[in-house]
Amino acid sequence: MPEGNLLYAQSGGVTAVINATASAVLQAARARKIRVLAARNGILGALREDLIDTSSLTAAEVKALAHTPGGAFGSCRLKLKSLADDRAKYERLLEVFRAHDVRWFLYNGGNDSADTALKVSQLAAEFGYPLTCVGVPKTVDNDLAVTDCCPGFGSAAKYTAVSVRECALDVAAMAETSTKVFVYEAMGRHAGWLAAAAGLAGNGKNDAPHLILFPERVFDEADFMARVDAVVKRVGYCVVVASEGIRRADGSFVADAGGGKDSFGHTQLGGVASHLAGRVKDVLGYKVHWALPDYLQRSARHLASKTDLEHALAVGRAAVECALAGQNAVMPVIVRDADAPYRWHVDIAPLAQIANREKTMPKGFIRKDGHGITAAARTYLSPLIAGESFPPYVRDGLPDYVTPNMQAVRRKLPAWRE
Repeated sequence: MPEGNLLYAQSGGVTAVINATASAVLQAARARKIRVLAARNGILGALREDLIDTSSLTAAEVKALAHTPGGAFGSCRLKLKSLADDRAKYERLLEVFRAHDVRWFLYNGGNDSADTALKVSQLAAEFGYPLTCVGVPKTVDNDLAVTDCCPGFGSAAKYTAVSVRECALDVAAMAETSTKVFVYEAMGRHAGWLAAAAGLAGNGKNDAPHLILFPERVFDEADFMARVDAVVKRVGYCVVVASEGIRRADGSFVADAGGGKDSFGHTQLGGVASHLAGRVKDVLGYKVHWALPDYLQRSARHLASKTDLEHALAVGRAAVECALAGQNAVMPVIVRDADAPYRWHVDIAPLAQIANREKTMPKGFIRKDGHGITAAARTYLSPLIAGESFPPYVRDGLPDYVTPNMQAVRRKLPAWRE
């Protein structure tokens, strides 16, 4: 068997199925007699030399991770800059890897994580350190390049479509004497994939959602108000789904929360649904309700897509196989072979083709009027939310989620000064 340890880390916003990927990684590595260390809170744990020995997890705990949401080992939002600008951090990572004989590094995240894995592989090559780096795909935004879809998206999409359908039934029941307009906010900074998934909730002209606002299309408030008013007069109520990243013609975010930045350097967005609801009330005078599902849409393991779970498990297994085969600076990706019946397989793509690139909604997926999805989008999205994979439930009626036993690895290096 190859010598050395494998380090696994989770990054960015977690999903309903990222722990399924972790479970697959651990099981695949154990089958090959490879010891797996996990970085506590993502790359931050690697920098701090805050590592977990996953061999302390029982087989039952590892298996149970596959139906547990959140990030079992902790995640973080820490974007490393270029090799030149953050040289000390990258060299610190190599020091930690050397100290713990880490020969394989798997980073489970999105665009920025792919970039980090790529840069770590480049620095290791520069220093002649035998390290294989593999990016593992994950994001509810579904915006990674090359891959047909991203593990985590299918479950969030299913939650979105189901929630919008259920909320629409509530609004329809109350519209005569109460709420006329309901606004649902979906995640998506630059890509409207989750907002588009809401379109699966209905298919007829008068079915909700009646209006979808995509970040790929410029938001025009006057046009929006006219459309809302027309739908209310035609249907009796209007359900709107708005992506958090919709922008005005000048490029500013409708939901810019005071111009702040998150730890990835992205503009901090705040409640586009509440903003739109307030404007509808002020301009049209209708009674409005709004919802910000926020973490709910990405953590709802009880409503996970079976397809999504299968994707998450498959990329975890493939990542281990890639790493042990010495396939450096790559990522396992989903390739769609057919729509109906849905068929797919895992392929391998270079991180250089994925890092810091975003896949937005194709024009052919957005209706010509700019406020709904096309048949092509429906064909693409429908298989991704297909099937159910319910977690086991315990006597109190709640899902039986696991909190694994975490055994820390003894530190060998001086503390890292942040």
